[in-house]
Amino acid sequence: KRTTDPDPFIDSVALNLHGFYSGVERLFELIAEQVDEKTPAGEAWHRELASQMSRGLRNVRPAVISSKTANELDEFRKFRHLVRNVYTTHLDSKRMSGLVTALMPVWSQLKVELRAFADFLDDLSRADESGH
Repeated sequence: KRTTDPDPFIDSVALNLHGFYSGVERLFELIAEQVDEKTPAGEAWHRELASQMSRGLRNVRPAVISSKTANELDEFRKFRHLVRNVYTTHLDSKRMSGLVTALMPVWSQLKVELRAFADFLDDLSRADESGH
């Protein structure tokens, strides 16, 4: 349903979905800066950043997230772009409902993948400390 009247519920859901992806993207930026020492640039950098996280870097790190998770997160990225660049009166509650439904499964899988990456970083840190 599209409406021209502001709907506080729709607005709050939109801002929470926006915040979810913004937080994920900030983690990806930190990994790109600190681990990869390479961040994407240009107009499509937001899309490229998630893609970069779904690929391992030889002799640097494994993939941070699976390509499946990257594809699922891309829907949140697109929505975040919409929220940032289009008036909230043009938000599609049906699309938002799909994202809300997808949020928990995507978040659950993302947590598993981020924990695995954190374990990789811990192992790397321990190996550095022990000189191996």
